Amino acid sequence: MAGVKTALNSEATTILKDNISWHHPFLSANTTPWQLEGSILGLKAAGFSDLVAVHNNTVVTDPYKGGRLNKLAQIYQRYRIEEKYNFLPEDITWEIYRPKAKMKALDQIYPEGIQIPTFFSGKNVIHLPTMKCHIYTTTTGAMKNAFGGLLSTRRHYTHSVIHQTLVDLLAIQQEIHSGIFTVMDGTFCGNGPGAPHHDSSGEGAHSCGF
Repeated sequence: MAGVKTALNSEATTILKDNISWHHPFLSANTTPWQLEGSILGLKAAGFSDLVAVHNNTVVTDPYKGGRLNKLAQIYQRYRIEEKYNFLPEDITWEIYRPKAKMKALDQIYPEGIQIPTFFSGKNVIHLPTMKCHIYTTTTGAMKNAFGGLLSTRRHYTHSVIHQTLVDLLAIQQEIHSGIFTVMDGTFCGNGPGAPHHDSSGEGAHSCGF
């Protein structure tokens, strides 16, 4: 109903970019298992069978532990979906990318060149964020989810210009991906001084209590 067949290229590989903000099973902070499984089943039914998951590393979260505790790893195994990690050289290599669009911030943060994962070029991407607050972006979703996957470890320097960075990231995504789609889960929401939450970049940002 949301037009996934129009948004994505059916002949291209589709990257599943889940969001493990905190490796403990906080359902409003991380991609939920039903969100992931429903997306996989929906994609397969729509003819998108070439699926691969890509995870990013952070300074505060363990993506292996996060996938296991949040019941995502089991789903990838059930549907035989390969998992890649953008911090493992044997999985993902990085290359300097020169955007066609004029950058608002990233060219200043990365004066030696903006590096992105080579694997991302020419592929669809499905973002799987949850609806939540964020200390820098106010709310966080698909655009912030690209933050951890597309940018290298120097990305924490962008927090002072986070809004401009997200505009830059969207421009880069539109240039490199064959299609972009998002399935956001808002089943669980929270507000107030709840459990500490770190965003997908792992730079210690706290949510409004998820």
